Amino acid sequence: PILYSYFRSSCSWRVRIALAMKGIPYDLVPVNLIKDGGQQFSAEFKAMNPMQQVPTLKIDGITLSQSLAIIHYLEDTRPNPKLLPQDPKKRAQVRMIADLIASGIQPIQNLGILKQIGEKKTEWAQNCIASGFQALEQTLQHTAGRYCMGDEVSMADLCLVPQVYNAERFKVDMAPYPTITRINKALLELEAFKVSHPSRQPDTPAELRA
Repeated sequence: PILYSYFRSSCSWRVRIALAMKGIPYDLVPVNLIKDGGQQFSAEFKAMNPMQQVPTLKIDGITLSQSLAIIHYLEDTRPNPKLLPQDPKKRAQVRMIADLIASGIQPIQNLGILKQIGEKKTEWAQNCIASGFQALEQTLQHTAGRYCMGDEVSMADLCLVPQVYNAERFKVDMAPYPTITRINKALLELEAFKVSHPSRQPDTPAELRA
């Protein structure tokens, strides 16, 4: 497999965690979203991913984009360890939490949007994340054990950690979100989350390395 990734892309990080969790070796090709006006806008990359976004994963003879679609494919083809519960109700809740983050928070505070917002981008990002985290905190109070869904790592957790990292980058006050904070801390102790961290990627700038 070949993963096209950017060290600080939260969507790329989700997929890196999934690959690490499932023990899937892969080659990483960095795509710098800022350098050269954004390497994702090259004709070569657009031919591979028309949305001109990371991550993109080449695996099993196909090319996949969209982080949750990639994770679902990995789950379907390499089911252990499981990232979705067997129980249909819990499985739906995991998908709900993942979508809350991947559709309800991340896209409205990502790089492309913030470029258009301009000077008030930090305030915009803080407001988007805080609004989403209020809903997420309330949701997790009904589902969480050690992690987002009970005591097993799930696709929801793969979305949560990168989003908390973004929140910290934008200096969001995490005090109102004790459940999110507790789960994030527990997940960052796991090896798959450590090796996939933005501070430990081949394209991480020297000053941001762990």
